[in-house]
Amino acid sequence: MLSRKDLQRRRCLNRAVKDAQLNQDRIINLVVGSLTSLLILVTLISAFVFPQLPPKPLNIFFAVCISLSSITACILIYWYRQGDLEPKFRNLIYYILFSIIMLCICANLYFHDVGK
Repeated sequence: MLSRKDLQRRRCLNRAVKDAQLNQDRIINLVVGSLTSLLILVTLISAFVFPQLPPKPLNIFFAVCISLSSITACILIYWYRQGDLEPKFRNLIYYILFSIIMLCICANLYFHDVGK
């Protein structure tokens, strides 16, 4: 049988481990979210500015599609932070953000005529 002191020590240890995991998750979320937001912003600006003014309709269409995907990801992130989604959906959110990052990279390569 465990004494009260042992139970308190275990609770403190469990709380410390959970706090460390939450801090690590917070840092990962901030880094991934900041990178994704920055790439989306650069992509939207590039769609309207490059290669010349007025912008090409295809560039604008590409930027709108990426923006719509981003809105979906933002809704999922909001639901996850509210606790409406289970923790297993965190990997799905990371996958969606990775897909958006890849779309932004492809769009920027297309806008700047890389590879021609």
